[in-house]
Amino acid sequence: MIVTVTDATFDELVLRAELAVLLDFTAEWCPPCRMIEPVLREIAAEQEGRLVVARLDVDANPATARDAGVLGMPTLNLYVGGRVVTQVVGARPKAALLRAIEDHLPAGVLSA
Repeated sequence: MIVTVTDATFDELVLRAELAVLLDFTAEWCPPCRMIEPVLREIAAEQEGRLVVARLDVDANPATARDAGVLGMPTLNLYVGGRVVTQVVGARPKAALLRAIEDHLPAGVLSA
């Protein structure tokens, strides 16, 4: 399941989360964002209980996107302990996305 984050819930759901959070900054009008959504759904299902996958619509929640410095979409920020530890800009295949985040998570968490 992908969690929906808003400007109002960002602090609680992302910055204060116990698990790492992969936050997808997205927009309805963005074709690459729609393209990566099935990949994110797979990762969310496979890593439930270990990694939270979330999305934030930048048009409806401009403050968080602005504060995060998001300039292009999709932008995926991995938050661990309330801070960004890595960022991926643009749609990527599942294996590439997992490689980009796996070094920032506990050993053995991810598998392609």
